[in-house]
Amino acid sequence: MNLKELEYLVAIDEERHFHRAAARCFVSQPTLSGQLKKLEEELGILLVDRTNRQVTMTEAGSAVALQAREVLTGAKKIREIAQSFEDPLAGEMQLGLIPTVAPYLLPVIMPLFKKHFPNLKFWLHEYQTRVLLEKLRRAELDLLILALPVETDEFTEQSLFDEPFWLAMSREDPMTKKKQIELRDLTSREMLLLEEGHCLRGQALDVCFMAGASEDQTFHATSLETLRHMVGEGMGMTLLPELAVPKNKSEAENVQYRPFKAPPPVRHIGMLYRTGSYREEAFLAIARAIQSHFKSV
Repeated sequence: MNLKELEYLVAIDEERHFHRAAARCFVSQPTLSGQLKKLEEELGILLVDRTNRQVTMTEAGSAVALQAREVLTGAKKIREIAQSFEDPLAGEMQLGLIPTVAPYLLPVIMPLFKKHFPNLKFWLHEYQTRVLLEKLRRAELDLLILALPVETDEFTEQSLFDEPFWLAMSREDPMTKKKQIELRDLTSREMLLLEEGHCLRGQALDVCFMAGASEDQTFHATSLETLRHMVGEGMGMTLLPELAVPKNKSEAENVQYRPFKAPPPVRHIGMLYRTGSYREEAFLAIARAIQSHFKSV
């Protein structure tokens, strides 16, 4: 057996679909099926039940897939060790980000990475926090950038910067006459928020609680851009992290943005990586580059 065969088996176990598993492994479905059959023949057991349209793992297949994950994680650690001795700031890095950070932070940090880490190739992945943590646990991702704190103590946490919230509202809202917003201005107001699963939703709810505001229960958005469009249509107001606020703003636009009076409510952005990783030197160098940038702006 080889690592590729184990990777294919794990993909089938997680996707429960041959076509999706093949696409995830960047191979054709016949190639994946052929390699799986070869692994079954070598082990002398049936790993996947092919008797119906739905892909089902046999009991043996699930047990082998579980062990395969450990083998793949160990192989990845071996590669990391070799890379760390050769050049810790070279090679490939699997970077995961949450959806409320990725579209707004990446245009800022990718030029930094290109300048400071020319020999590092970043593969970017966008998932909600729960999925990112699981992929980090499985060593499918090397490094996460997300909102802190995260309710786990199994990874090493590194703070990067605090991002203030801004209030986004329709240009017809009387509150646009104010240059800065105070939390008490939101008392008894309803806020449009993201759906369950986004950590930003919880942070926005915390701000609402402090301000005496409430959540608009009639609508939950799937993204910050959806919230922005809803506000532009005059459907309510919302909280946006500063990086999502346009740099060039006009009083003629349907959506108006106002900062909060100091000290503003903020969310904490940081990094997570597996404790004891041999790439820690690279992770800390990345953290310093991001911290330095936000201290200078």
